[in-house]
Amino acid sequence: MTSGPAIILVSEHHADDLRDAFTRYEREYDVRCVGSCTEAEDAARDVVTGGSTVALFVSDSVLPDCHVLEGFHRWRSVVPNARRMIAAHWDRFLVDGPALRAGMAKGKYDAYLLMPRGIRDEEFHNAVTDLLSDWGSTVADPEVVSVKIISPVQDGEVLAIRDFLDRMGMASRVYSPDHEVARHVRADFPPDAAYPLVWTANRTPVESATVRKVAMSMYGAPSDLQVDGVLDGTVDVCVVGGGPAGLAAAVYAASEGLSCVVLEAEAIGGQAGTSSMIRNYLGFPRGISGMRLAMRARNQAIRFGTQFVTGWTVQGLRPGAEGAPHLVRTEGGDVSARSVVIASGVAYRKLRVEPLEQLVGSGVFYGAAMTAAREMEDQDVFVVGGGNSAGQAAVHLSRFARSVTILIRRPDLAETMSQYLIGEIDYNPRIAVQTCTQVVDGGGDGRLEWLCLEDTRTGERTKRDAGGLFLLLGAEPHCDWVPDEVALDENGFVLTGRDIPREHWVDGVPPASLATTVPGVFAAGDVRSGSMKRVAAASGEGASVVPLVHRWLAPAEA
Repeated sequence: MTSGPAIILVSEHHADDLRDAFTRYEREYDVRCVGSCTEAEDAARDVVTGGSTVALFVSDSVLPDCHVLEGFHRWRSVVPNARRMIAAHWDRFLVDGPALRAGMAKGKYDAYLLMPRGIRDEEFHNAVTDLLSDWGSTVADPEVVSVKIISPVQDGEVLAIRDFLDRMGMASRVYSPDHEVARHVRADFPPDAAYPLVWTANRTPVESATVRKVAMSMYGAPSDLQVDGVLDGTVDVCVVGGGPAGLAAAVYAASEGLSCVVLEAEAIGGQAGTSSMIRNYLGFPRGISGMRLAMRARNQAIRFGTQFVTGWTVQGLRPGAEGAPHLVRTEGGDVSARSVVIASGVAYRKLRVEPLEQLVGSGVFYGAAMTAAREMEDQDVFVVGGGNSAGQAAVHLSRFARSVTILIRRPDLAETMSQYLIGEIDYNPRIAVQTCTQVVDGGGDGRLEWLCLEDTRTGERTKRDAGGLFLLLGAEPHCDWVPDEVALDENGFVLTGRDIPREHWVDGVPPASLATTVPGVFAAGDVRSGSMKRVAAASGEGASVVPLVHRWLAPAEA
C-alpha cells in the first residue's frame, strides 16, 4: 500500500467494479475500498491521523447507512479539501441522477458519473484526473514543484510571490536557507545574493525577489520582443491586459494570422485567474478554476503565435496620427502596434481603513489570494464583498479555515451573486453571511488579529477575532494610463460604441460597438463601460473585437 494521498472508494454492492476501475491509480495513491459511509469516515480519520490526507472520495449513488449527500457532508467535516464524486452503477445512473444533480449545483459534491463498465473508460478517468489535478493545485504543500523559493522568513513578499506563481499555474515551495535543497540551489546564485531567492529550471535565477522581478523573468521585457513575420517592428495588435477578454482577443487574433502581443502587469488571467472554481462557464460541467482556464487560454494563444510579456505596467498610449502606428509605453520598452485592445480589467476598491491598509500582506489581502488561503488553517476568516468572486473565495477558504464569514452592506446576496453560489454557501457549514455590516477598524501585533464590525442600521460595533481578511470590493478600472483622447465615463470606464458622446460620431454614425474615440483603439471586458462583469461576457467581447480589428486593418492590408 502506497503512503501517498488516499482515494477512498465507497460501495456496498459494487466495490469490486470500483476497485478494478481504480487499479491504475494504486502506484501513486493509497486506494482504499469500503462498504459504507461510516467505514469511509473511519478510513478518512485513519488517513489523517497517519499524517496523510484524502484527495478524492468516490461513492456509489446509494449507501447502506445514510443518504449519499449526508455521507459527503460527514466526510467533508474530516477532510474539507478532498474532492467528491458519485460513480453510479449503470442500474441506478438514470434513476438516481435527477434527484442528485441538484446537490452538485450547490457544491455538495463535484461530479456525477457512470461507473465504468470495463477497462479504458477514458471519459471517466478524464473526470477523475481533472478532480485530482484541481485538488493538487490547492493543497498546502504541492508534491510536484517547479519553482523553489529560498527565504529565512515567509513574509508578505514571499506570500505575494507564491500567489503570483499559483495564478500562473506554477507550483512552488519555500525552503529555509539551511535546507539541503536550498544549499543545492544557492550554487546558481552569487555568494552575497539577497533573500528571497527564486529558482526555476531553465530560467534566470532571481535574487532579492519581488513579484514584479519574478514576472519580468518569465517573458523578458517589451524591448526584447521579436515577433515572427514582423519586419518593421510594428505588430498588428497589442492587447493590454491578460484576463479573459485579453486572452480571447489574443487567441482569435493570432489564429486568424494577425501578429499579436499581450502586455500583462501581473499574472496572466486577471481577476478571474484568482477564482478557485467557476461552475457556470459554458462547456465545463464540473467547473474549472480561474487559473486553469487562464492557463489553457494562454497555451492556446501561444500555439497560434501570440507573445506574452508579464511584469511591466503600461504607463501610456500615444495614439498614431493619420494612420500611423500607436505606441504603447512601458518602462521596459515600447510596443508599436497598428491597433490596440484595451482589456486591462479592474482592480478591487480599497477599504480605506488605514490600520488595515498597514496590514496588507500580513493577514489582510485584496482579492482571493490563493496562497494565503492555505495559511488560514484553523483561523476565523472574513470576506468582504457580495459578488461571485467573493462567494468563490469564501468557498475556497472554507477548505482551510475554521470559519468564514461573508460581510456585506446589503440585506442579502441575491442582487449581486449567482444563485448557484448562494446555494453552495447556504449548504456549507463553515460559511456564514453577515448582512448590513461594514469593517471600520482592525489591527494586531504585526499581523491581523482582530476586526471591528459596524451594523449599518444601528451603528452598533462589535470586536471579532480574525486571522484573515479578504477584500473583494466592487471594481475600479485600470485606466490611469489611457490618454485623454480616449473618452471615459464618470466612473473611469472606457466608453465604446453608442455610449460615446455624439460629438465624436462621424456623419451621425456611432463608432463600432467595441471601438473607442480613437480610431484603431478598442476596449473589451470589465474595463469597458456597460460591460457585464462576467468571465463569459469578457471572453465573448474579446472574441468579438477581432473582426473590428480586421476591419480597421483592412485598408493597410490592401
